[in-house]
Amino acid sequence: MTRSERYTGTAMALHWLVALLVIGNLVLVWTIGSLPGPMVRPAIDTHKSIGITVLGLVLLRVLWRLSHPPPPLPPAYPRRERLLAHGAHLLLYALILALPLSGWIHDSAFKDASAHPLRLFGLVPWPRIAPIMALDPVRKEAVHAFWFRVHGLLAYGLYVLLALHLLGVLKHHLLDRDPVLHRMLPRRRGPRRATVAGQER
Repeated sequence: MTRSERYTGTAMALHWLVALLVIGNLVLVWTIGSLPGPMVRPAIDTHKSIGITVLGLVLLRVLWRLSHPPPPLPPAYPRRERLLAHGAHLLLYALILALPLSGWIHDSAFKDASAHPLRLFGLVPWPRIAPIMALDPVRKEAVHAFWFRVHGLLAYGLYVLLALHLLGVLKHHLLDRDPVLHRMLPRRRGPRRATVAGQER
């Protein structure tokens, strides 16, 4: 596979880093309910920190994609499959952006937000959304509850889309035997030939 048929190294790094963080955050959410009491708040704060980090990385990924167009899909793909692939990618981007944004809105409406300053990974102060924090308590509680539901529904949507994305990749890689997965993997380097005095053996 030629260089023009692969994503750039930056795109690959951002893709796999976002994937690892998203999956790690989903696993963290599933396990919070089983954690001992003293560990719940740090786990929630870590969940928020990962979400904000993903938001920043996805914005970088979008900017990089706009300035570095991705390689085209293999020409053998039918038009319908191309449209589905592009649509799924757009929806995946939208969900991964919407999830941390909805979580940020939800967190900003937390009634005790002022008593629990948000610091990314306990180090970097991160602001809440000031107009939401300034709402009266009744309105704030309604905003908090609404965006909690939205955040949860978006998460379920992401579960479904990630599963479809993974199944699609496996289908192309294992059944169709096409090189679509290799577009997002670093190029393998072949073994170097031994040389003696500058001559190949």
